[in-house]
Amino acid sequence: MRRAVLGSSAAALAFVGLAAAPALAEPPAPPSQSTARTELAALTVATPHSMDGYARNKFEIWAKQPDGCTTRQDVLARDGKDVVDESGKCQPASGKWYSVYDDTTVTNVAQATIDHLVPLAEAWRSGANTWTADQRKAFGNDLKDPQLVVASESSNSSKSDSGPADWKPTNHAFWCTYAEDYTHVKSVFKLTTTDSEKSALASMLDTCTN
Repeated sequence: MRRAVLGSSAAALAFVGLAAAPALAEPPAPPSQSTARTELAALTVATPHSMDGYARNKFEIWAKQPDGCTTRQDVLARDGKDVVDESGKCQPASGKWYSVYDDTTVTNVAQATIDHLVPLAEAWRSGANTWTADQRKAFGNDLKDPQLVVASESSNSSKSDSGPADWKPTNHAFWCTYAEDYTHVKSVFKLTTTDSEKSALASMLDTCTN
């Protein structure tokens, strides 16, 4: 297990059945604006594939990671502040999670959802329908690329399966990073795009200052 009890304060927490979660690696950094623009230009524009056969469980979320915790639990530990876990478990009992989509902070772990920046359904209609089971699992549990983010329930529900052509974060300050990350994930996984999505991403990259 990844969890450890460190210091007197953590020991006190463990005494009452809780353990302080050690800090994990930072979330993957977005590519630069120039890299994102190069990746966006290289994306293949294609007609979306049929949604026939689509199911979220075909992406095997949330799978166990090498540390024995699930992908969701690892993201909560990685991206949270003051996270305290249930003793002997990966599951956070308390903490704070910043929802970048709507610039809010969630303090109830049950309301800290983990969102796929490029929705699973969008991945399906842009190429994942032809992938192997292992490729879909890798996409659904990707911790190496900027694909998994904490989102409030309301922002996650608002976004649903939409891409940037149909939905944008209410937090305009995140538009640049959102476009950089979204483009990078599509590039890494060789997913296609549409003219409307490409235009929306280009417009959001125009908000970048770097």
